Amino acid sequence: MNSFTPESNIGWDDQIVVRARTQVRLDTSSSAVNSAMRRSSGALVVEKKATANRAHTGDHRHAAKVDRETETFHTKTVSLDAARAIMQARQAKGWTQKELATKVNEKSTVITDYEQGKAIPNQQVLSRLERALGVKLRGKDIGQPLAPRGKAATAAAADKK
Repeated sequence: MNSFTPESNIGWDDQIVVRARTQVRLDTSSSAVNSAMRRSSGALVVEKKATANRAHTGDHRHAAKVDRETETFHTKTVSLDAARAIMQARQAKGWTQKELATKVNEKSTVITDYEQGKAIPNQQVLSRLERALGVKLRGKDIGQPLAPRGKAATAAAADKK
């Protein structure tokens, strides 16, 4: 059964294009947000959350206060001595960054950040790195071999005194 009827105003050779209407979408990708921040366009970026059951809206006074703040904040990163000690100890053992990461149960990007001195120091990660590499990474003797643990280590320490 054909669909052509004289009342349909469509000929045999006419093309029918069916499209959904396009919706306007905001580009919230991290690259778009970063480029807007570099341009200093003053756009306020707010994460969209499920707000169906909330009665109040966000406090915009806090955002304005943060915008007016001129103080720069600096977070402490791993020292270059510790970063160099991690790299040298890893290479002395002949491990890749990925192998070291699996031994300390971390991602290889974390090891890369620690070796470049860009990571914010985490005491748990540093202690796991110290044990895996056998090198001190905290305190004043960074890069020195770790003292052995156990009864033999306490006996050796007592003999030195």
